[in-house]
Amino acid sequence: MSVMPEVEFHTGVQDPLGFACRLLRKACRQGARVLVTAPSDTLTALDRSLWTFEECDFLPHVRLPGAAPATAALTPIWLAASATVAQALAPRPGVLVNLGAAAPPEPAQWPRLIEIVGAEADAAAGGRERWRAYKAAGLSIVHHAASARD
Repeated sequence: MSVMPEVEFHTGVQDPLGFACRLLRKACRQGARVLVTAPSDTLTALDRSLWTFEECDFLPHVRLPGAAPATAALTPIWLAASATVAQALAPRPGVLVNLGAAAPPEPAQWPRLIEIVGAEADAAAGGRERWRAYKAAGLSIVHHAASARD
């Protein structure tokens, strides 16, 4: 019997991109492979932030589609508009971070799924919709409310 993955919700985040950068830095340090999904404009801003958020840190990442499969295979952080791009590449990341407005297709296929929900009213409303979708899919949810430092 397989164990259903947990979905971690980080809600009320004042700076979702900064939070994502810190989370990705921690994941890299732990040797995790991560796919980040978001709309194109958010991915562009995150791509830029991953180069500049800390002067002494470099977080290796690629934008998909576009990166050669061999390059993606060696890179711990993948940025894509949809989780479906990861299906054709290997090794597949074990963590999905969603910065988008919709739940990813087939969320139960990810060993770990992380939702970063901004503090704005529209972001919170979208987060509640995704929460309900994950609950309806039978996934376990862990909630982390942002602190003042997030």
